[in-house]
Amino acid sequence: MSILIRPVRRAFAILAIPLLLGAQSNIVVLPPARGPLGFMTSRYKPRTVPGINLNNSGRLASLIRGGTLYLSAQDVIALTLENNIDIEMQRYGPLMAQEDIRRAQVGGALRSPTTPIAAGPQSVSLAGINVSGSLATGAGVGSGAGITALIGSLVPQTDPQLTISGSLAHYTTPESNLVVDETNYLVQNGGGLNIGYSQQFMSGMAISAFFSASHYTSNSPTQLLNPVDTGTLSFTVSQNLLQGWGQSTNTRYIQIARNNAKVTDLQLKQQVITTMSAVLNLYWDLVAFAEDVRLKQAALDAARKLYEDNQKEVAAGGMARLEVTRSQAEIPAREQDVLVAQTNLLQQEIVLKNALSRRGIEDPLIADVRVVPLDHIEVPPELALPPLKELLNEAQTNRPDLQQNRINWESQKLVLKGDKSELKPTLQAFATLANHAQAGVNNPVNAALNYYYGTPDSFYFGGAGTLLGQLFRRNFPDYSAGIQLTIPIRNRAAQADFAVDTIQARQQELQLEKAVNQVAVDVRNAVIGLQQAHLRYETALRTKQLADEALAAEQKKYENGKSTNALVIQAQRDVVTAESEQVQSMANYTHNRIAFEQALGVTLDRNHIEMVEAAKGVVSRQSSLPDVLPEKK
Repeated sequence: MSILIRPVRRAFAILAIPLLLGAQSNIVVLPPARGPLGFMTSRYKPRTVPGINLNNSGRLASLIRGGTLYLSAQDVIALTLENNIDIEMQRYGPLMAQEDIRRAQVGGALRSPTTPIAAGPQSVSLAGINVSGSLATGAGVGSGAGITALIGSLVPQTDPQLTISGSLAHYTTPESNLVVDETNYLVQNGGGLNIGYSQQFMSGMAISAFFSASHYTSNSPTQLLNPVDTGTLSFTVSQNLLQGWGQSTNTRYIQIARNNAKVTDLQLKQQVITTMSAVLNLYWDLVAFAEDVRLKQAALDAARKLYEDNQKEVAAGGMARLEVTRSQAEIPAREQDVLVAQTNLLQQEIVLKNALSRRGIEDPLIADVRVVPLDHIEVPPELALPPLKELLNEAQTNRPDLQQNRINWESQKLVLKGDKSELKPTLQAFATLANHAQAGVNNPVNAALNYYYGTPDSFYFGGAGTLLGQLFRRNFPDYSAGIQLTIPIRNRAAQADFAVDTIQARQQELQLEKAVNQVAVDVRNAVIGLQQAHLRYETALRTKQLADEALAAEQKKYENGKSTNALVIQAQRDVVTAESEQVQSMANYTHNRIAFEQALGVTLDRNHIEMVEAAKGVVSRQSSLPDVLPEKK
């Protein structure tokens, strides 16, 4: 076998060149794999996927002062982008999509790189909240899945392949006929080496190169060359002319994979919008719950003061003891209101902290801290909205779920290219060039018999150099060319594939139209919800003002002896009810405003969120924590 080493090395070097060139790629998302022999082994090592990061950003710790987490709406936005797990999970989608493009570039089947949208967290209590057509319920929100189910004509596998095989053999054959080999048993020793290279191209062309060499010795005196080396070098090229023809047909996987990558980018955007809307609702509900605690405590203080004043009146002999009992009975009811409000506030803090931390509420950093919101709900005195047509155009431009549907429709139309190609017969043109070679040493047994079996041609004398010389001079060439036509007699499977994918394209088109219609419904409902929420707030504000005026008037009459204790208590109850309705109306307005922005697809713009920061999970905005913090209440 030693005489084959040099030609094998040379053949390997020649055949390896296209392998190394064809494996280059411009898409590198994950760090390249590394092997002990550099580029020669790195292709056979898995690329490293970084582990998950469960550490929160430093921003969270910086907002904690004295066991209290102080939060503004802008801080909540930044912490959500940096630490929320739902968004972090969705960040893997674009990475998977890029890897799917890598697969598609070499003809690999498409996979599904998308992750379903995770619904955002909800407040512990939504009493008094009414959101018309809220997207949080799933209305109009698409799944975001790309197109992966592909049939059609086969896509070329453009990653080149190098095949190497070697063998060693020993054969002993009994011979009853001594005429041919002049021995009663034939002994042969030898081995062979085969090297093949093959590659397909997106044009429908395929090439292959093949080199084989063998080396054998024999105990037969009749063989003129012993040992003898043989070799073959061939090159074959083929081209699809009907089915599987053309770049546009064979690169459809790549185009669809790139569309799917756009879908995953939009999926990440959709997740950011969904999560951000939910977390902002949590924050503003926390603000409302904190305000409700303050109002309920103020009502309790007022009830206690009335009770104390009544006790003084009784002691002075100016009031019956029954009135004291009546005012005292009001205190437990107000205490119950405070307890319920405090419970809502404490539970809401837990839900919000869980959404802002990668390690959840069990994170020692935030497990026991209280949350103090720094913002107040502000409802504009006037609600000025653009014309409905302008809002609809804005939603159709910005809504990521609608954009996903448009992209999927385009991808489904690309699927039909493969189906149309599959309908055609298979017509393939091919050509093969080959050369053979033989070299060896004059059989010493035959020479000892004075060339009894003939004299070998000296042209064949030699070793590896002689063998390679014959191959590259093409002393013994073969040529072949032809076409192969395969015609399916009925072609029912291909026709069925085309029909099914056409139907799916029609369904995708209808789905797009449905999504457009749903956007119109979402926007109209969001507009109505926001307008009604503003009217409700105005009504609650007027009711609260009237209740305050009524209480003040009743207290003045009571002080002048023209009213009763029962009427004052009832007026206080009316104020408490009006205050609760005002707080609920403000929370209801924030929910509807957030749903309105979500329906238009402008949540990110209105909250100054850049998708570049959202994709990286690193936010550049500074904390809004003031130097002088508010006192705890």
